[in-house]
Amino acid sequence: MKHAILTAALAAGVAMPVAAGATDLEVTHWWTSGGEAAAVKVLADNFNETGNNWVDSAIAGSGSTANPIIISRILGGNPMGATQMNTGRDAEELIKAGLMLDLTDLAEKENWREKIRPAKLLEACEYDGRIYCVPINIHSWQWMWLNRHVFEDNGIPVPTNWQELVDAAPALQEAGVIPLATGQPWQVDGIRNVMQVAIGGVDNYLAVNGDKDPDAVMSDENRAIWEAFAQARDMVDDAYSGRDWNVATNMVIQGDAAAQIMGDWAQGEFAQAGQEAGVDYDCLPGLGNNPVLDTGGDAFYFPKTNDEEITAAQLELASMLVSPETQVEFNLVKGSLPVRGDVDLEAANACMKKGLEILANPDNVLPSTEQLLDSDTQGQITDLALEFFSSDMTVDEALEQQQSIIEQAM
Repeated sequence: MKHAILTAALAAGVAMPVAAGATDLEVTHWWTSGGEAAAVKVLADNFNETGNNWVDSAIAGSGSTANPIIISRILGGNPMGATQMNTGRDAEELIKAGLMLDLTDLAEKENWREKIRPAKLLEACEYDGRIYCVPINIHSWQWMWLNRHVFEDNGIPVPTNWQELVDAAPALQEAGVIPLATGQPWQVDGIRNVMQVAIGGVDNYLAVNGDKDPDAVMSDENRAIWEAFAQARDMVDDAYSGRDWNVATNMVIQGDAAAQIMGDWAQGEFAQAGQEAGVDYDCLPGLGNNPVLDTGGDAFYFPKTNDEEITAAQLELASMLVSPETQVEFNLVKGSLPVRGDVDLEAANACMKKGLEILANPDNVLPSTEQLLDSDTQGQITDLALEFFSSDMTVDEALEQQQSIIEQAM
């Protein structure tokens, strides 16, 4: 086990224990891309400065791979000291079973309810009025990333919205540049999800997914979403299927592709490559059409232990994660937004500032599709999106199938 931990730590480039008398705290997460590993190192370094030792235990793959491993270890009596999970209800069954540390006293002492925003991030950590996790960032899917040099070098205006990228696609393809990079099925499905708001508008997004209105599915606004999705399938390369998200991001960074629709975590890869927002790359929230954000993110949970030293180290880590210094430093590297509105953002780059301006108006914060549709309906919509993207299915056929799915949605 120690060898496995050492190997994971070295792979992630994270500092190993050095302080004498410090408490070792194993931390599991699934942040393994270049930008993500750099962000983990920020957390590890800051935690080690408290006199404790961050023992890194990275799990390759996404949350869908890591979550079952994390939960199995806790249920099996081999818990880690702390673990990343998505903001939401991933740990609810573990909380109900009394296996997670109650952070309420610390949260009240440090006034988390006043400092963490949007409030629903901390509410997602609550069960029966008690707080069991620390939200560490705000993530949103609603971004398109552009390599400015690709356009400037080929005499093409840098797009400010989706349609301008579509209009530039023929010239990009003639210049040997892939207009749009994508990859694995979840990335393809993410493109359509972003278009739900960016192309169709907020009202249609809420009518289709919130109200489950079949007439809204057949509206002009919803038709425009599928028409834009059809444009996207004509803008990707033949080898896109199965490509990792960070590989697709690197295609944009290297200039092999012009753009990518991806969550704000892509920004960590641009930062890791030494690129500057507004100079080397641009970011367009809401595809430049509707700058709103759906907000999710990451949170840390702490399995309960009878070891007082471990508990003390867990509370120190929880406090550090939400501290102003860590919030700024971590999120700048990770490519996400701070959960606190009272931090010094002088160091924020152009993209982070765009995101913070959007968040300043609560009307710009949308519920995610995970909050509006049950998992079965989401799965059916995802299957439809993937079939559409990989075939010559017409927009009319897609609309009819989506209407049937929404009519049966709960």
